[in-house]
Amino acid sequence: MGKEVGKILGKEFGMEYILRIDVGRREFRKERVVQEDLLIGGRGLSAKILGQEVNPMCHPFDPGNKLVIAPGLLAGTMAPSFGRISVGAKSPLTKGIKEANAGGTAAQKLDRMGIKAVVIEGEWQENQFWGVRIGQEGCEFFSADKLAGKKNYEVAASLRDRFGEKVAVVSIGPGGEMRMAAATVAVTDQEGRPSRHAARGGLGAVMGSKGIKAIVIDDSGASRVEIKDTEAFRKAVQSLVEALKADKGIPRGNSTFGTPGGVGFVNTLGSMPTRNYRSGSFEQAENFFGQTIKEINTRRGGTMHGCMPGCVIQCSIVFHGEDGGHITSAFEYETIVMMGSNLGIGDLDAIARMDRLCDELGLDTIETGSAIAQAMEAGALRFGDAEEVRKALEEIGKGSPLGRILGQGAAFTAQAFGLKRVPSVLGQAIPAHDPRVCKPVGVTYATSPMGADHTAGIDYRDSLSREGQVQKSKNAQIFMAAMDSVGYCMLALPTRQPTIYPIIADLLNARYGLALTAEDIHKLGVKTIQEELIFNRKAGIDPQRDYLPEFLKTEPLPPKNAVFDIPREEIEAIWQAL
Repeated sequence: MGKEVGKILGKEFGMEYILRIDVGRREFRKERVVQEDLLIGGRGLSAKILGQEVNPMCHPFDPGNKLVIAPGLLAGTMAPSFGRISVGAKSPLTKGIKEANAGGTAAQKLDRMGIKAVVIEGEWQENQFWGVRIGQEGCEFFSADKLAGKKNYEVAASLRDRFGEKVAVVSIGPGGEMRMAAATVAVTDQEGRPSRHAARGGLGAVMGSKGIKAIVIDDSGASRVEIKDTEAFRKAVQSLVEALKADKGIPRGNSTFGTPGGVGFVNTLGSMPTRNYRSGSFEQAENFFGQTIKEINTRRGGTMHGCMPGCVIQCSIVFHGEDGGHITSAFEYETIVMMGSNLGIGDLDAIARMDRLCDELGLDTIETGSAIAQAMEAGALRFGDAEEVRKALEEIGKGSPLGRILGQGAAFTAQAFGLKRVPSVLGQAIPAHDPRVCKPVGVTYATSPMGADHTAGIDYRDSLSREGQVQKSKNAQIFMAAMDSVGYCMLALPTRQPTIYPIIADLLNARYGLALTAEDIHKLGVKTIQEELIFNRKAGIDPQRDYLPEFLKTEPLPPKNAVFDIPREEIEAIWQAL
């Protein structure tokens, strides 16, 4: 089958395709992208495919659900920080449309082969797990029986030994195999580590329901991405690089300290979840400061690196232990808080080991950390006990009764223990930004098609005020939908974010020979959210309802003693004029 399929999979110069993988028939086919879809990528393309092809009322594990893996519009070029990849499906957590994206090398390789999206569809009819290799000469299924039950690091190492060190691996861990709603889709970074995760929404469980353990992406022999105007493209890239180097705000801070660079600010502001959202600041927060982590990690031989080709920010922390050995990569703020302060744990090394275990098992650290906090709230585990957390993670990996409860996420765990105070929206755990203090992100949690997801739109400007927060959230959500569609990394955003619109337009114009404007990039974000809202409405999720949990509106958060007090009628009107 591999050679036969190869005849239709080789890239025709200048053409782009959607690759469809039917898991029931174990067949492949490609579809040429029509002209109107040429400038839709990543999250936008995922939203369109799911909206046109998936019944919004289906069960997330039904054969009719589809998993869409789509690179951004500039991933195969060397435009800096445009290499993110989107994964989309109907979510086991939110029961609506969900997109999660990750860094790594997969997006670049798919774009180099002319593949705008991989769509995994059909009904898995066997108990055997499969792998899929996508190459320039064709595709093939291969048995993944020996990889079943294996953790992501072992899976990636095994497949790179078999297919070559330059391939990208997209895989699920035991969490995805067991269809846990906290399961992620892992993507290998430039060092071949499966440390980049499309983490939110339980999309790894959808991949597991399709019987696919791993996808190997091998772009050997692929030609360079065609650029219509190479000089204009070079100038646009230079303009972006110069803007990032001159920016003394977010990009520079992320380059120096990674996302933990914001711990001091967020802890002082009082929006850093502590002990299951009982407080917004943590007495051991200094252990998590960016400067603290950098000093410790540098002393141990750890580094900063770029997770994707062409990254000029290099914000990903490769964290080492006391013995100088690698523990985990992409050691980020969300993980440190949700597995640290939110559980009452201040031991940085213990949190790093938790992060590594979550990466191995294929679990979202936000969802898993919040689920464990619910078990602590119920008295099943103790706040501050890192050893109990480690054992709980191992229970998830074993698929024990407690492990399966925790692996289904925060809302499910709270229900299992009879709790009513649940920090989730649409069944998805609230991330490490408390909406009582960061009110714009609270609006985002309440109204985004993605459920509680800070990457859908966050804004910390004047965040304690009630005024103008709905509009700020709306602007941020549209902006992020556009960035997720072009595959740009939010950690490399210039401090004045909208200034990137004309640069993106210039890059796309140079690649495709077009005449786009900054307004066209904005419209890409609007169109993406429109399609997601339509899907969710058909799935029974009312886009004009405020889904934020009530305790955030009534329970003051120390130390600011703030509540989320944006009027409901303002929130529910956010999308009326979209």
